[in-house]
Amino acid sequence: MSYGSSGPNPARRSVLRGSVAATAALSLGSAGALGASAPALALSGRPRAAWGVQAGDVTASSGLVWVRSDRPARMLVETAASESFRGARRWYGPLLGAGSDFTGTTALRGLPPGEQIHYRVTLADPDDPRRIGEPVTGTFRTAPARRRDGVRFLWSGDIAGQGWGINPDIGGFRAFEEMRGLDPDFFLCSGDTVYADGVVQPSVTLPDGRIWRNVTTEEKAKVAETLDEYRGNFRYNLLDHNVRAFNAQVPSIVQWDDHEVRNNWYPGQILDDPRYTEKDVNVLSARALQAFGEYFPVSTLHARGADRRMHRVVRYGPLLDVFVLDMRSHRNANSPGRQADDTTGILGAEQLEWLKRELGRSRAVWKVLAADMPLGLVVPDGATNIEAIAQGDPGAPLGRELQIAELLRFIKHRRITGTLWLTADVHYTSAQHYAPERAAFQDFAPFWEFVSGPLAAGGFPANRLDATFGPERVFVRAPERANLSPMESPQYFGEVDIDGDSGELTVRLRAEGGTVLFTKVLQPGRVGQ
Repeated sequence: MSYGSSGPNPARRSVLRGSVAATAALSLGSAGALGASAPALALSGRPRAAWGVQAGDVTASSGLVWVRSDRPARMLVETAASESFRGARRWYGPLLGAGSDFTGTTALRGLPPGEQIHYRVTLADPDDPRRIGEPVTGTFRTAPARRRDGVRFLWSGDIAGQGWGINPDIGGFRAFEEMRGLDPDFFLCSGDTVYADGVVQPSVTLPDGRIWRNVTTEEKAKVAETLDEYRGNFRYNLLDHNVRAFNAQVPSIVQWDDHEVRNNWYPGQILDDPRYTEKDVNVLSARALQAFGEYFPVSTLHARGADRRMHRVVRYGPLLDVFVLDMRSHRNANSPGRQADDTTGILGAEQLEWLKRELGRSRAVWKVLAADMPLGLVVPDGATNIEAIAQGDPGAPLGRELQIAELLRFIKHRRITGTLWLTADVHYTSAQHYAPERAAFQDFAPFWEFVSGPLAAGGFPANRLDATFGPERVFVRAPERANLSPMESPQYFGEVDIDGDSGELTVRLRAEGGTVLFTKVLQPGRVGQ
């Protein structure tokens, strides 16, 4: 766009005392400490991994582990059932070099389900394997094989946006530390993971006269155009000690939206923006996608021989499948959205068929549709064009709404149970219930859509609703004016808790500071509710 749960697992948190301390030891006050060749806690002249570790796309038997070196190095991963690493299993990872900005991801397979996995990453000099750096450790839980074990995860998006970067005066990206304390099974990042088009100034004066101070870097001083500038935007968030500590403890499922490339972009767009010397968005998005794949462990961007795509399904045990959508790469051009025939829509024809096929195959109790944009909220692009799906006409589906109508009709007629939509993007938190009796298009079963964010960006007023699919705003918390800083408005994230005994799914919309704003309990086994 343009702009009460159970407590943590003490055993899991205790194992992180060493690893989190190591990755968090570099303070926010010195961005240069995390430069290409100056991290702490490493042996001189040996490869260093001061950017921490992270895990992603974890299933019952697999996961990905990521690291970045300060120089060419061979990645080695060890996994074990305890922090002692007794009886560790060894995984030989890739050679990290300049071609990947010294990042690397190693796939772990054949892991035991429903277990705490401890891992440590060691970087070795490729010319002298005896010269190894200080190990960096992390942990994650594999998805359960048994339904009764339950699942709990968090979601949000919108990080370092609107000029609100890492502020050392308030402790940096504080919401990440709060989320880490909740000890979820994983984190669903719903897009706008970076703001590659967002300049971060050293300071900003707030309306009440207070000064917001940012950690700054060379790459955040202008809009990203080159591959190195995009890489620098992903590195920027890793300067924050909260993010590094969170990554070491909580695996992620990550998708992208527009700000990883440029605000409101679509394939084939030619920019009319004086800030850019490269005007072809296809060129920019290719560079951004490469950097995204280098800095996040995403299975479809790392699988050998697979086409590079963002959309995928992450199967998290018998209770949950997460369908990660890409509403950016395959869409048609932004327009007023009033066309009566639209086969491309916001997903593209191929992704829509993939989604219907995978939904039909799913045997999970709950099917989360992880969307990078909301369905019934009107998100404009300028004076006349539409950036999301809803275009403000409350009548029969038009434009991109046609594709969503086809999907909703498919879910109803195939009697697919347990679907709900999660998203971010609009920089406030809300819950919408969609029902055919309120809608112009009525051939669908009722469903819920939950919005949460921003996680570290500006807050914005609530968007208006489009009645085509009959949304009712059951809850909303949004600021009254645009672009409130995180010092003026709390940041938001959501929590999903699936009970292993009853199968009930509880959604909690949370505000930074420990407040649960809204709770909704959904029952399993229903086509609509």
